[in-house]
Amino acid sequence: MKKAFITGITGQDGAYLALLLLDKGYEVHGLKRRSSAINTSRIELLSIHKNLPNERLIMHFGDLSDAGNLIQLIRQIQPDEIYNLAAMSHVQVSFEQPAYTAEINGIGTLHLLDAIKTLGFEGKTRFYQASTSELFGNSYLSPQSEITPFLPASPYAISKLFAYWTTINYRNAYHIFGCNGILFNHESPLRGEHFVTRKITRSVARIALGLQQTLVLGNLNAQRDWGHAQDYVKAMWLMLQQNNPSDYVIATGISTSVREFVKKSFHIIGVKLYFEGSGLEEKGYCLSSENSQYPIKKNKLLVTVDPQYFRPTDIKKLVGDASKAKDFLQWFPQITLDFLIREMVEADLNLIQKPHKTDYLT
Repeated sequence: MKKAFITGITGQDGAYLALLLLDKGYEVHGLKRRSSAINTSRIELLSIHKNLPNERLIMHFGDLSDAGNLIQLIRQIQPDEIYNLAAMSHVQVSFEQPAYTAEINGIGTLHLLDAIKTLGFEGKTRFYQASTSELFGNSYLSPQSEITPFLPASPYAISKLFAYWTTINYRNAYHIFGCNGILFNHESPLRGEHFVTRKITRSVARIALGLQQTLVLGNLNAQRDWGHAQDYVKAMWLMLQQNNPSDYVIATGISTSVREFVKKSFHIIGVKLYFEGSGLEEKGYCLSSENSQYPIKKNKLLVTVDPQYFRPTDIKKLVGDASKAKDFLQWFPQITLDFLIREMVEADLNLIQKPHKTDYLT
């Protein structure tokens, strides 16, 4: 039985990856920070929804900032694969907490790789580093691939760049099987509410149910390459099954604006939008909702823009070229953006109406 160690297991990607590995017969060990509040809801939700075998899921308290604890845990677990998904992952907040972001995202990755080297596990343990499309910043090349120059535009992206090159350095210097997955935006009903996609779908659900009046956003023109987390964790696993380590862009190759994501989300509840104005003065109104079970008055204001949600340095457009992953990993995205948005909106509607129901993903 293979053993995997997942940092960030309580997050969106960690939960989906844990499910995937358990289905493949792994013993899965997860790292979670000690908290006064229960923070394992995503894993528990998937456990119920998918009959996840909990006897092979073992949780450990720890933190990426504690190198000694990480060495002790890895020595105890002796994992065949480590997936480093833990991060301070909110780009906007990284501008407010740059030192913490650098410590967790950058130095935390160094701690894990150095633990593999210190323990002499170079020939045993394979390492996956969760990298990000934010590395490309406002690239002058589009779409972005593994050979596109990096132009990080936030403390988050800079910290991830440190982790990216640290993984390559330990691969070259110490022959550790280390891979970077340069994942473009990937979402699901398990996405945290502070991410723009989940903020949109949750707000749309609340507006449909009469619990909220308007959705307030930042840059509606920003374009991102959105996929489904369930597809993307398969790529993580595939990278560590290859004969040789390498780095891969994982993306759909389709870029969509925030404005279009909003329109598609309202479409799920039967509401058509139209927008007027531009920049900070742009607003979205209800064009029609005749066929909706959640009728909204025509011309009602539904979307506004607030400058507080703009980043100090904003990225205009990201779209990935995953040709290498398709050629070498035989990885292809299976879930469309329209399906993803429908799944997220419907899950939020169910969650709001039945907050104590644990199978709202169905």
